[in-house]
Amino acid sequence: MYCLRQFLYPSEEDLHKLVRFLVEKLSTSSEAVKFSGEKDVGLRQEFKEDNFGKVSESVTQNSDNEEVDQNLQKVEAILKDLRVDELSESSEFKAGDAAVVHDPLRVHDILQDELFSESTAEVVDSSGASGHEETAHQKDEHVSTCPKETNSKIQYEEEDLLCQEKALKEELSANTLQMQHLEEEFELWKAAADMAFDENHPMEFFPEQLNKRIDAKKHNILELELQWDAVREPIEEKKRSLEEHLYANIPEAQEKLQKLREIELETQLTSSEIRKREEEHLKLAADFKKQPEVASRRSYIERIKEITKNSGKLDSDIERILRDTRTLQLESNSIQESLHRTYAVIDEIVFREAKKDTDRGQAYRLLTSIHDSFEQISEKILTTDRIRREIADLEKKLAGVSSRSLNEDKLQADLDAIMKENEYLEQQIQYD
Repeated sequence: MYCLRQFLYPSEEDLHKLVRFLVEKLSTSSEAVKFSGEKDVGLRQEFKEDNFGKVSESVTQNSDNEEVDQNLQKVEAILKDLRVDELSESSEFKAGDAAVVHDPLRVHDILQDELFSESTAEVVDSSGASGHEETAHQKDEHVSTCPKETNSKIQYEEEDLLCQEKALKEELSANTLQMQHLEEEFELWKAAADMAFDENHPMEFFPEQLNKRIDAKKHNILELELQWDAVREPIEEKKRSLEEHLYANIPEAQEKLQKLREIELETQLTSSEIRKREEEHLKLAADFKKQPEVASRRSYIERIKEITKNSGKLDSDIERILRDTRTLQLESNSIQESLHRTYAVIDEIVFREAKKDTDRGQAYRLLTSIHDSFEQISEKILTTDRIRREIADLEKKLAGVSSRSLNEDKLQADLDAIMKENEYLEQQIQYD
């Protein structure tokens, strides 16, 4: 109430303060016009709208009061002076920068200036007609609704412009990223072309250089990781001590902190395990690349089919050979039986005749000697055949042994390991 009364019934001192404040705002607005242009119009407009709102409220509430009319006339005179100064400054500003007219913010300020002048005229008319409260109220509503509509339109335009600006910025950033990617790809293709058309160095020189650079980068990364670990560990220790000191009196926070540390430890373990697995994967990939190329699965299948076909042929050949050997064995057995029968018959006949005559006895002795010699010859033939087969088997084994490469170092290492194991077992037996 006191503030309202002070505003409705200002003293001379308050009026002097108001005039001084308006002069200061005018000076600052003139300086802002010289340097910034658009901002000072908005500031003056806000100040005038606030003063206009206060004055219109005071007039509608106390339109019958003559002292308020006098104060209003004084303030109106001051505001008219400000309006004249403002129009002169705005004309200078327009002459200095004609492009500002197309700015929606500048148009907004000009519209607000016109609305302010119209609203002040309406307030003066309403103060003159103190008895017409309803018309004053309708004018106030009209004055309050018009700036809201213009403000909403301008805000919508500003939001639209901001959205367009945001979309353009995003498109620009995407284009810059794409341009950087294309430049990097171009540099790579250029370096590859230089390597391909370089006549001073062979093709094997460039992979070696790249491998050396990669190894150097890996070494630098390891050194940086070690340096980072050396810097990180004391910082983490200090952080832990500060957290313990901070949450010493809060059990819930201590529990959460303990859980957080457990999770951090698990993440560190998993990250170290991932690094180890990645290193193992790289080593295995390098070993796999170094290994000779293995034939495809299709070739193995074709070879297996050929082997099965050949095995079928071999089975048929083996069966044929077995049949032939069986027939030969039967023939040989029949021949031997017939030979034995013939020899038995001849032996008996010659033995009978040998008893009658000495010459026939001599023939019998020759027959027995021939039979014995033939038996010895057959046995020798069988033994020579068996020996030849054994010789062929031994020759095959010798060829297989000679084809194998004997690694003397490996054999010596195996022998040393066996000797050490024997010594260890002997010591264990002695202790037992």
